[in-house]
Amino acid sequence: MAEKLIRHSGDYRKLLSYQKTEVIYEMTFFFCQHFLQKGDRTVDQMVQAARSGKQNIVEGCAASATSAKTEIKLVNVAKASLQELLEDYIDYLRTRGHRRWEEGSPEYTAMRELGREHSDAEYFLQLCATRPPETIANMAIILINQADYLLFKQLERLEKDFTDNGGFSEKMSRIRREHLKGL
Repeated sequence: MAEKLIRHSGDYRKLLSYQKTEVIYEMTFFFCQHFLQKGDRTVDQMVQAARSGKQNIVEGCAASATSAKTEIKLVNVAKASLQELLEDYIDYLRTRGHRRWEEGSPEYTAMRELGREHSDAEYFLQLCATRPPETIANMAIILINQADYLLFKQLERLEKDFTDNGGFSEKMSRIRREHLKGL
């Protein structure tokens, strides 16, 4: 069977990285609506960084059919946006004198496990509804770190795919050469 030029881009909703960033977006929206003042520029910044983390995965997957470069770039932008959001949550805890959960603490360990077991926003929003803002901020920090790791692994896979298979232009040339050989 002949190699196809346009590859089917996968369903981003099945990506664990996307699922985690969707949870982070929903939690951040909840957090900002309930615990930050309306009109505070931080609200817009945090919601936009969380949205960017999620939406750049969507856009990267859509671009993947014809551009590995664009897909890699956008997944990296998603990763960078989450790093910006991470700093906002850390700043929130620090500027209000709240404790950041230490690695190995009971809260940290329990939340890491929840983050591994669950990837649905509804589950975490139910937790948020009964937790104080410093707990939600710590929960978000852990989820962001997990999403960051997943995006790093995704970038490694994209790099390997590119190294093994080349990019769209190379594929075009390869398919064209094969076609001309068959004439």
